[in-house]
Amino acid sequence: MHSVHLITPHEFHAGLAAEIISNDKKIELSPDAEQAVLKCRRYLDEKTADNHTAVYGINTGFGSLYKTSIGKNDLGKLQENLVKSHACGTGDEVPADIVKLMLLLKIQGLSYGKSGVQLETVKRLIYFYNHDILPVIYTQGSLGASGDLAPLAHLSLPLLGLGEVYYNNQKLSTAEVYKQHNLKPLTLKSKEGLALLNGTQFMSAYLLHIILTLKQTLPLLEQTAALSLDAFDGRLNPFSDLPHTARKQPGQLVTARKMREILKGSEIAEQPKKHVQDPYSFRCIPQVHGASYDAVHYAETVLNNEMSSVTDNPTIFPDEDEIISAGNFHGQPLAITLDFLCIALAELGSISERRTYKLVSGERELPEFLVNNPGLNSGFMIPQYTAASIVSQNKQYCTPSSIDSIDSSNGQEDHVSMGANAAVKALKVTENLRRIISIELLNAAQAIEFRRPLKTSPQLEKLLAEYRREIPFVKNDVEMYKLIHASEKFIILKTQ
Repeated sequence: MHSVHLITPHEFHAGLAAEIISNDKKIELSPDAEQAVLKCRRYLDEKTADNHTAVYGINTGFGSLYKTSIGKNDLGKLQENLVKSHACGTGDEVPADIVKLMLLLKIQGLSYGKSGVQLETVKRLIYFYNHDILPVIYTQGSLGASGDLAPLAHLSLPLLGLGEVYYNNQKLSTAEVYKQHNLKPLTLKSKEGLALLNGTQFMSAYLLHIILTLKQTLPLLEQTAALSLDAFDGRLNPFSDLPHTARKQPGQLVTARKMREILKGSEIAEQPKKHVQDPYSFRCIPQVHGASYDAVHYAETVLNNEMSSVTDNPTIFPDEDEIISAGNFHGQPLAITLDFLCIALAELGSISERRTYKLVSGERELPEFLVNNPGLNSGFMIPQYTAASIVSQNKQYCTPSSIDSIDSSNGQEDHVSMGANAAVKALKVTENLRRIISIELLNAAQAIEFRRPLKTSPQLEKLLAEYRREIPFVKNDVEMYKLIHASEKFIILKTQ
């Protein structure tokens, strides 16, 4: 029996989304959300009953066609045409997990009762969510300004019985799934197509997915960095509270304390050191990791604000008797944040690769390339190349999307955020970071064996025991890609 989460017209946040997803909860509208949706629709119908007053997107055309009046009998057809004509996505398909988040966030956004949709429309989206009927959506097509128009059009096509969906792990026509579920296509009313297509749910869903992934992955990054530090016979004193309380950067202090906690009880860390200083990639873990963690925290704050917002247009305010065409669909807050997040995550990957580089360099009594008989064996020489290649690709992905505006709709939409492109590349950087971590972990696990019989901390010894059940110590050259893939799989399973 699935537990149920009530969608309410109140604040929403990443933690609540994680709870819904991790517990595989079904969703339904709360009574107050239903009333908010019904009240707004009723107000809109009354306000536009005479059809004399031009209201953008309700009885006018869209974009640069806003000057064209639409007759009362064609208002529903206008919305249907909007959905069909804007379904212009191409490129790769959006991952199913993110499509489901898009549904969740669109439902939440409509629940605030400022969009003018029918209750039946929201309930049909909820039906899709609860039955894992996931629209086929494409990654390319959104400018991230009038909302995520193309992706959200593909999200909305199934409401009309059109488009394709994934159901029971099969790609099917919506018409076929409707037959299986005895459903009929909806007839949209005035403003509904605009409410569905205007919004930032594509960008927001990507950011939410990334934030939830990072919450699971970053603790393993810290463990991997600590294991590398011990394998390199690094010093612990740079992780004392004293230098970090002197600087006042919150993520820095938290990271230093986590490193000390992870390495508590390590025989290697406690032994006297011959060297008085470590390279930056070890010594500056709190400063570099901490700065990125602060960036992730900022990104989550922006995300939480966006998930609790109304981002379609026009926005309807029944209590104030106002229908205002503004620009809440503009994705600039998300676009800038996603670009910032790309940089923060790329830096985590960059410093990870540098630790890998030091581990294979033959320093501090570690053998060159972490293998016996170097020369005959190349050992761990080339995994570092692979990590370096991925780090370089991440740098290329860090070119900001949010500064790359372009005119659209005959100049009416003359500044766009390109936040959708920022979202897609931010996910790629996130996935690349996981691969870089998997290579560092592979190297650190190999290097620590050359410190035996000394042990690292109990926490890391436990991690190593789990890791060794899947990835063996390398005595002689093997097909390294298999180990890299196995290491990445270990991280994925460990962080689910």
